[in-house]
Amino acid sequence: MKKIQISPSILSADFSQLGNEIKRLEEGGADMIHVDVMDGHFVPNLTIGPPVIKRLRNCTKLPFDVHLMISPVHKYIEDFSNAGADIITIHPEATDNLTESINLIRKLNKKIGVSLNPDTKLSVIENILDQIDLVLIMSVFPGFGGQKFMPEIVTKIKNLKKIKEEKKFNFDIEVDGGINFNNNKIVIEAGANILVSGTTIFKENNGNIKKNIDLLKLV
Repeated sequence: MKKIQISPSILSADFSQLGNEIKRLEEGGADMIHVDVMDGHFVPNLTIGPPVIKRLRNCTKLPFDVHLMISPVHKYIEDFSNAGADIITIHPEATDNLTESINLIRKLNKKIGVSLNPDTKLSVIENILDQIDLVLIMSVFPGFGGQKFMPEIVTKIKNLKKIKEEKKFNFDIEVDGGINFNNNKIVIEAGANILVSGTTIFKENNGNIKKNIDLLKLV
């Protein structure tokens, strides 16, 4: 089994102190930084774009795990690549041609992620699993932080892990949405090896980031 990694979402950080917040995450043992990009169209919220990511890139050497919740996504992929994204994750529903978008991310020498909303079936991506580095399973409907984890997605994680093992694929399984100390073990046992968490990391145990990251990793 792959080592458990934590990708803290800066959606729950103090946006007036983003640079310092990212440094705190690095010092606290984060494996990467999860950047939620929302356009107010594909999802009902607005967050940040390439100029902000480019400035934040100087604050850490940790990989930037950039989740693009924007549509149409294809024409913006290169902008986020140039801004400093290391992993670029897109939704199948947000592009006219998923294979073409995957090929563009590969051409830019970035890791390729594809995200599935709670109601998006695994069958949508089964034929491209050999071409990608990461599958991001959403355990809430994207758009806002602080939502409650949807336990029904655990079956999807298990089914994805089964396909991965049967076909001997090597992609990461990442889970995002309401991840906390009550459900982290469940998703890890189901097959996830990267956990995205925002509220739990920044708010629990009086904001003790290192303690919260260690607890999520089951350390």
